[in-house]
Amino acid sequence: MNYVSNAGVFLIQTIFGLYALIVMLRLLLQVVRADFYNPISQFLVKATSTPLRPLRRFIPGYAGIDFAAVVLLLILKLVEITLISLFPEFPTLAIGGALALAVVELLKLLINVYIFGIIIMAVLSWVSPGTYNPVAGLLHQLMEPVLRPFRRLLPPMGGLDLTPLIALIALWLVMLLFIAPLQDGICSLSLFNSTYCRARLL
Repeated sequence: MNYVSNAGVFLIQTIFGLYALIVMLRLLLQVVRADFYNPISQFLVKATSTPLRPLRRFIPGYAGIDFAAVVLLLILKLVEITLISLFPEFPTLAIGGALALAVVELLKLLINVYIFGIIIMAVLSWVSPGTYNPVAGLLHQLMEPVLRPFRRLLPPMGGLDLTPLIALIALWLVMLLFIAPLQDGICSLSLFNSTYCRARLL
């Protein structure tokens, strides 16, 4: 790709990626019923209310899952993929291929949220153990459902909790054994050229 295309793709991926992350965090915090009055929760709600409000008129939630947010995430990824496809280096995608790639990208984002969330929570526990701040509070509420099953399998030993490490290994295995093959399969169908595929693979 030329320099202008590189900059354009980077800008599109950054803008849509950051907003998709905000929507994903709001969705996950709703699922775990995190503290709504946390300032970070308030920011996420305000940042996503405008596009979610009209979607909720037609897409109700169910079983504690905000399906309007799920649809918004798909829309964001589809728009991102479509905009990238406008560059001459990338072919135009059929709707089925774009949707498949969007789903895989969102699954990848979901797992990355937990991978980096666990790492940040571990760093905060080392830097300021026993202290509370809004980030640490939300991270604990968000990560606990993922860490809890591992704690049952491997309880703390001698005051050392290896649960975050085991959870990180498991999440990376999911990325390597499931997400990467799915993404590689889409790329092998020539939905995007090899340059894009290499940039998006793990």
